Amino acid sequence: MKYMLIMRATDEAFAGMADIDFGKMLETIGRYNDEMIRAGVLVAAEGLADAAEGVVVDYSAEPPVVTDGPYGETKELFGGFYVLNVASKEEAVEWAKRSPITGPGFKTEIRRVTTIDEFPQDNEWIQKERAWREATGQL
Repeated sequence: MKYMLIMRATDEAFAGMADIDFGKMLETIGRYNDEMIRAGVLVAAEGLADAAEGVVVDYSAEPPVVTDGPYGETKELFGGFYVLNVASKEEAVEWAKRSPITGPGFKTEIRRVTTIDEFPQDNEWIQKERAWREATGQL
């Protein structure tokens, strides 16, 4: 089963990371990533650029409203993610507990990644997506 570990932090927690030596941070995260690679569970991992560079598309109105970052009411920012292929949610939780990025204001949300097999296989659009995934080596 695949699980996404969504790395979240408050604005204050992110700001506090500015005081950490970047080389040391890369080494610490690199060791964690290497542990997951050696265990054979890491599928993908990416960090995200500063929220100030992002935009939000809000569908509450017609047409949708696009707002540039940073976001005034942000309580927690989504800073990056890991996708793990593990046997259970409990195993995903155990990997999340090993994260080197910890402390007040840091959280990891864990969500199961659904598979195409969970959707109606007789649906035309699911069949098209399955064909695309097979053609691109994703299945």
